[in-house]
Amino acid sequence: MSIRVSPPALGSFGVHGSSKRGRFGTMKFGAVGVSAVGPILRKLQSDCATPLPVLRRVADAMAGEMRAGLAADGAGGLPMILTYVDTLPTGNEKGLFYALDLGGTNFRVIRVQLSGKGEPIATESEQVTIPQELMSGTSEELFDFIASRLANFALKESEKFHMAKGRDREIGFTFSFPVKQTSIDSGILIKWTKGFAVSGTAGRDVVACLNEAMERQGLRMRVSALVNDTVGTLAGARYWDDDVMVAVILGTGTNACYVQRVDRIPKFGGPKSHSGNTIINTEWGAFADGLPLSEFDKAVDAASINPGEQIFEKTISGMYIGEIVRRVLVKMAEAGDLFDERAPEKLSTPFILGTPDVCSMQQDTSSNLEVVGSILRNVAGVSSNSDARKIIVEVCEIIAKRGGRLAGAGIVGILEKMEKDSEGLIFGKRTVVAMDGGLYEHYPQYRRHLQDAVTELLGADVSKNIVIEHSKDGSGIGAALLAAANSKYDHDS
Repeated sequence: MSIRVSPPALGSFGVHGSSKRGRFGTMKFGAVGVSAVGPILRKLQSDCATPLPVLRRVADAMAGEMRAGLAADGAGGLPMILTYVDTLPTGNEKGLFYALDLGGTNFRVIRVQLSGKGEPIATESEQVTIPQELMSGTSEELFDFIASRLANFALKESEKFHMAKGRDREIGFTFSFPVKQTSIDSGILIKWTKGFAVSGTAGRDVVACLNEAMERQGLRMRVSALVNDTVGTLAGARYWDDDVMVAVILGTGTNACYVQRVDRIPKFGGPKSHSGNTIINTEWGAFADGLPLSEFDKAVDAASINPGEQIFEKTISGMYIGEIVRRVLVKMAEAGDLFDERAPEKLSTPFILGTPDVCSMQQDTSSNLEVVGSILRNVAGVSSNSDARKIIVEVCEIIAKRGGRLAGAGIVGILEKMEKDSEGLIFGKRTVVAMDGGLYEHYPQYRRHLQDAVTELLGADVSKNIVIEHSKDGSGIGAALLAAANSKYDHDS
């Protein structure tokens, strides 16, 4: 299997004995209150363990839930949403197209100049942070904010971008939340995820929400393709590589999509597919069967805006890894003298510790873990000695390892479902999984654990054919490519 190389994974505490030799040598359970912290650490390691039998159970359950979701809406734990994308970009598309990528706490606006087969793609983009209050405001407030920033961006076209006369601008809308797609350019929001709780949007066509907001801004632009970020990633990667069959997002949230034979979709009732295939948006964040969960995962879920939902996402995605680690550290602080105080006030603030902080702590190779100490002091407001920092890095490794390995098991579940549908045509040839998202891109230990899980589940021979490639910013460019492929104009200019 091909995947980006990452540094060796960190060691972890064992579950037996009074000391353990790991990355940092032998640690006695007598320092810094470790006698009280040790049992918490061992239970965490046990609860979050992902040996091969657990990974196999998760992969099989994922494939089973996919089949149920394709049989009928609501029949399984995964929505398995039809995207109505049956023709992927060919490389012949020409013209100026825009993309809006709304998938988390930030959104991107992108413009793309396409010049046909073999020609480079010219792009420009801007990233905008969504104010926290708009994530729980009204639908009109959120979409007006987005449309105003899009209008400002459209005014700044440079000379290398040119719109053909007589055309309105067209945009591909990457909307990375659960939607019931009704056509290539319309879809009803099922529910908000990733910390959004915007009122007045659920049950509405999100394309209409954006089109109306653009009209209020006086912006002459129409949505010609509504896609999920994973669909955009797949389309963007497929533009350059015909072997791309799956796309996975691992960032603030997580999702996966794949190319599905239409004749294996019992619930399919749409127009006949020209290619015989369509892209299925799995919404795999909703998966929950057989996951190894700790008390801290259950506490995160109970305190969330959607308890009992999106359990896979809450276990493996960037929004939650830091918060799980924070809750572990709070319990350790309360149980022993891990820090100078038993209940550090700042550390008790939900989500004060982010997944980028956890990642940075795992990258610290200094002898005294100065980076770890600095993050704990500046972000969490606690002082720590070297022994405490070693324990904290071990906690980070346990949570990251579980997340990466479960993500790998999910990918294998998708591939095995495709292999069965195709009657053996997936594992016997080169098959590419396109990956995007900051968690995957910036967290090397997470990537390595994902790779390890895929290799363990598929075996060395089969996994050689599975290529996992990073497709940076693929979702935005892919949305523009799908807007071009579904343009109301021809591609001759």
